[in-house]
Amino acid sequence: MFGSGTLDKTQHTSRPWRIHEIANDFQVLDVWPLPTPGGPDDFPKLVRLMATFDPGETSPLVRALFAIRWTTGRMLGLDRQETGLGTRVRSLRDRLPADLADTPTDFDTDPFKPLYVTDNEFALEIANQTMHGVMHVGWVPDGTGGYRGQMAVLVRPNGVLGAAYMAAIAPFRHLLVYPLMMRGIGRIWRESATGARR
Repeated sequence: MFGSGTLDKTQHTSRPWRIHEIANDFQVLDVWPLPTPGGPDDFPKLVRLMATFDPGETSPLVRALFAIRWTTGRMLGLDRQETGLGTRVRSLRDRLPADLADTPTDFDTDPFKPLYVTDNEFALEIANQTMHGVMHVGWVPDGTGGYRGQMAVLVRPNGVLGAAYMAAIAPFRHLLVYPLMMRGIGRIWRESATGARR
């Protein structure tokens, strides 16, 4: 409706990402191509963009949907501290191998918490009453000699409530939220490229 659709999940699962060994009990929910064309050395730029990106700033519609979600979460107690990381579920940082445990995690990505950064991967996690989730961003060849970002969403639903919640929000996620987010990410990427050339 508003932009590119999802990729086949094998576009994530077939690549040798480090996240596979860390979140092997999570299911791949969606895989999206990011409108961020670049060269082999541009991944740090994408990490900075994703670490500071605010989905609510992409459009009034997305901002309204997030406001509804956070209001509903407060009313139903979905986002209480005791339902999150380190309480209801252990952080995936506890699973990181030694070479990833010391990568920078001083990003302001609230409500997500950074997991690790490599030369072609960036992973963050979130947990609440409904699920434990991971946003994974990778840098992949685009088939034309260049590169682009690719985002995968991985989840471990929390029981029947979590499965029902994920099913209920799927239409909003596929038709509105993520396509509009992709549009916003693409706009910021293009603007930063234009600024770099000035």
